[in-house]
Amino acid sequence: MVAVRSPATLAPLQPLLYEDLVRAALREDLGRAGDLTSDAIIPDDLRATARLVARQEGRIAGLDVFAAAFRLLDGRLDVRLRHRDGLDAAAGTVLAEVRGPARSMLSAERVALNFLGRMCGIAGAARDMAAAAAPFGARIVCTRKTTPLLRALEKYAVRAGGAQNHRFGLDDAILIKDNHRHVAGGVAPAVARARAYAGHLVRIEVEVETLDQVEEALALGVDVLLLDNMDLDTLRRAAALAKGRALTEASGGIRPDTVATVAATGVDLISAGWLTHSAPVLDVALDIAIDSPEAWV
Repeated sequence: MVAVRSPATLAPLQPLLYEDLVRAALREDLGRAGDLTSDAIIPDDLRATARLVARQEGRIAGLDVFAAAFRLLDGRLDVRLRHRDGLDAAAGTVLAEVRGPARSMLSAERVALNFLGRMCGIAGAARDMAAAAAPFGARIVCTRKTTPLLRALEKYAVRAGGAQNHRFGLDDAILIKDNHRHVAGGVAPAVARARAYAGHLVRIEVEVETLDQVEEALALGVDVLLLDNMDLDTLRRAAALAKGRALTEASGGIRPDTVATVAATGVDLISAGWLTHSAPVLDVALDIAIDSPEAWV
């Protein structure tokens, strides 16, 4: 398998994209009465130091979101990151350290780890799928099959893994799918209406299921063909027909164990909803100890 390098230009997530989500998650967890367990047994003035540790190897994404959970709950909590998003971490790597009131630290812990583990899991899956496709020149892209309201975070994690994003929403590209075709009366009328409606910067992609539809869409000059649930032989023939005329995107139930065989057909892109709806969470943990003068260096 070809190793996928860390993205060289991974721009950080803007706090505007995640702070409200983190606040909502904290409100969900704290409920109406707060953290009954921590409030009952831990003095407010007791300070602690904690280390965020990767329990297994993986690609890291979401450290700023992790830190925000502590900062937003209690401004006295100080988080120092010891790793960077977009880089791999071995099992046992210390990713961050947290220092401050132990009660608040424990109250924010689960929310912080939930976001981080989810984002790291997606990043690792994206890294591995991109590595499997790379020898064949195919690129991995995600889809809109994201957790509601977490799309910006999950698509960022895909980028951290070295894969790429498909459209972010319904408003940044035209993708004519099978139901659009049926309602419009076929490929040709759907494309004609889309072209008349779209601005000059908007690309048009059409989902096709047969070689006849491939040829029809190519004759109409569409930008991208979404090759949906085609068998491998049909994918090869469709990719060959479209070579130099339109980008080809394979789609439909593609998983880590099938991505290489799909990439070998010669398609340009492989879209995988699996990245954001089924990637396993990375095991990360917060190890907490009562503070001491030498604990924070």
